[in-house]
Amino acid sequence: MSESEQTLPLFFKRVLLTVDADDTDSTKHAFRFAVTYAKDNGISLGIVSVMEMEDINIYDSLSPDRLQKKREAVEEVVKHYANLAKQYGVKSVKSLIGEGGDVDDVVLDQIIPEFHPDLVVCGADMVDARHKSGKTIGLHLAKRASTSVIVVR
Repeated sequence: MSESEQTLPLFFKRVLLTVDADDTDSTKHAFRFAVTYAKDNGISLGIVSVMEMEDINIYDSLSPDRLQKKREAVEEVVKHYANLAKQYGVKSVKSLIGEGGDVDDVVLDQIIPEFHPDLVVCGADMVDARHKSGKTIGLHLAKRASTSVIVVR
């Protein structure tokens, strides 16, 4: 590394990775990009997944035990990716869980203000029968976020 490269400040100091438990291929590609960037630049990585309320039926919503199991499943996914990031060598990893309405709204209204990322990394959503809304989260984040967004295919 040249002397001029060593004095350049990093543009991105915090990266937020969105994890979709229903779309592992998309998430794996985004994960590889985010952890490589975070590790190579020695920056903080936040990993978030949102418990999608549209995936919860009325019976589950009225049963605290079932709702807690769904919440724990989301937490396990985030914990898994956080552990992988640490194993890969990312020094600062923060696990974040969102809950509420649309995934993009939760990320934009709750998670970004809490974590303050300079860059959001998400996978290119694979729209199929598992995604009831049929909308692509990455596109909505890219259009509405106040920070840079990279959608990894």
